[in-house]
This record gives sequence, structure tokens and C-alpha cells, in this order.
Amino acid sequence: MSLTAYSQGIEEIDKKGQGDHQLVRMAELEIHPEYWEEYKKILIYEARESVLKEDGVVSIFPMEIKDDAYKIRILEIYANQKAYEDHLKTPHFQYYKTNTLKMVKDLKLIDMKALDKKTMGKIFLKDKIRIDSRQ
Repeated sequence: MSLTAYSQGIEEIDKKGQGDHQLVRMAELEIHPEYWEEYKKILIYEARESVLKEDGVVSIFPMEIKDDAYKIRILEIYANQKAYEDHLKTPHFQYYKTNTLKMVKDLKLIDMKALDKKTMGKIFLKDKIRIDSRQ
């Protein structure tokens, strides 16, 4: 994908999100220690599939809390509520949900509100530029 096409795609997602109330969420999870490595593999698979295959998924960005064992935070950004609902029906999300249910000790979903939507789109574009320049 060219940088111009990528930029136009980000702008289009941003327009959809602004017009249809973009959904931004922080998921806070604690994982049972005995499932830690297995959980991370399934989560990474689900996040990649979602971002690559779903136009309405802007971000599913999982992070491990560096100094707090077995805790994960996921920044989820969807173009709108419908994109989120569609995401929940996908095979990769269903695989994630059914296979990790016993692994999750605690889960909190926190709805967020972006303070600066214009800059948010540029964050992803900036990362794309860096990746392309390395190739």
C-alpha cells in the first residue's frame, strides 16, 4: 500500500469515526499466571487479524504492564459502534473469546473519549512512514 493510499485510508476512517461517534476503549485485563504465555499468543493473533482484516478496526493495540506481572492493557479504537459490533462476530474474535475465557482473572472495559481526534490519525500515519522507510 502506498503512503498516499494509507493516508487517505486513515483520513476516511477518521471521518467515519467523527461522523458516527468513534468508539475508543481501554481494556484492562489480569491473566492467570499459568496461562500467561498461551494467552499472549492468542491475543496477538486476534489483534493482528482484526487490524488487517477489518476496515472498521482502527486499533487493537495490546500492551503488557512492564512492572506488574500478568496485566495487559489494550487500546481499542473502532470507526463506530457498528464496526465494534461487527468485530464481535468475526471468527478471530470468537476464537479469542472462547479460548481465553478461563485464562482471564479480571476484565474491565473502560469507554474513553479522544481529546484530539485530528492528531490521533497522524500517530498511525507517522508509524507507517517509519516502517516504510526501513524497507
